[in-house]
Amino acid sequence: MRIALIGCGFFAENHLHAWAGMDGAEVVAICDVDQGRLALMGEQFKIARRYASAEALFAEGGLDAVDIATTVPTHRPLVELAARHNVHAICQKPFASNMTDARAMVDAFQGAGKTLMVHENFRWQSAVRRVIDELRAGTIGTPFFGRISFRSGYDVFSGQPYLAEGDRFIIEDLGIHILDIARALFGDVAQLTATTKRVNQTIRGEDVATMLLAHTGGATSVVDCSYATRREPETFPESLIEIDGDAGTMRLDAGYRLTLQTRYGTQVHDLSPPVLPWASKPWHNIQESVLAIQEHFVACVAAGTEPETSGADNLRTLALVEAAYLSAAEGLMVDVTEV
Repeated sequence: MRIALIGCGFFAENHLHAWAGMDGAEVVAICDVDQGRLALMGEQFKIARRYASAEALFAEGGLDAVDIATTVPTHRPLVELAARHNVHAICQKPFASNMTDARAMVDAFQGAGKTLMVHENFRWQSAVRRVIDELRAGTIGTPFFGRISFRSGYDVFSGQPYLAEGDRFIIEDLGIHILDIARALFGDVAQLTATTKRVNQTIRGEDVATMLLAHTGGATSVVDCSYATRREPETFPESLIEIDGDAGTMRLDAGYRLTLQTRYGTQVHDLSPPVLPWASKPWHNIQESVLAIQEHFVACVAAGTEPETSGADNLRTLALVEAAYLSAAEGLMVDVTEV
């Protein structure tokens, strides 16, 4: 698969490392409006085809897929451009800033008959994936309660200063990942209630959010996110999970420690993720998930199957983000089907 990467910013280096380490995929071109970043990435990864505009990139052709690693406002025009040129696409999250743009992108790819996947990688972290697999295998029976928590005081603004500038922050940037994990675990959501708070007064958006989800399958889950939490040891960037089922409990605790309690007894597993040759702690669990999700994308394109986090699927995760902001603003329980 011949791939072009659009966007050579903060996180794109992880994408490029992952593509480089895969069979069946090769990045043949890169694109960025910043000539310095473009040159740096091109030299580092030995990519000769470099473009300052996506239009020029697509005009030259020779692509099977595009990896869109840009900020949200550019997603719709780039995704629609990819659809018009009949190439597959994987797009960074958040997929869109509103449901109208998200639905338009999905419609464009359905019309093109190509694969559209959202780079919703948290559910592909190996520790989180083990929890998903155990739950789907029925290890603790039918779940009735869950909590997915991401609480940290890590400085994410130094590497991504734009995160401090928007009216929205933690739900749109981080919470979307945790909400997606909740969907992967417990299925779709009927109703949602949320509260938010801005603790760090130097940023514009919220840095704390708590969400209560009523899932259509009968489970209730709590999703809580914070970048205002001071804790030692710092657990960034781990997602901590606890699930109660009618046949047992499951806990993914700090340090990637999984505890399963069933009628057969208690099992404890160390799920520490591998540190890939190009990865570094504490980002290694994120970095291994980038490789996993991109491998999934290539496999789905090859097999002609729909990705787990397809554009169409991600509409339901994005709806939770919109419902959370609406609930927090108006103090209401929101019917997610109406978002």
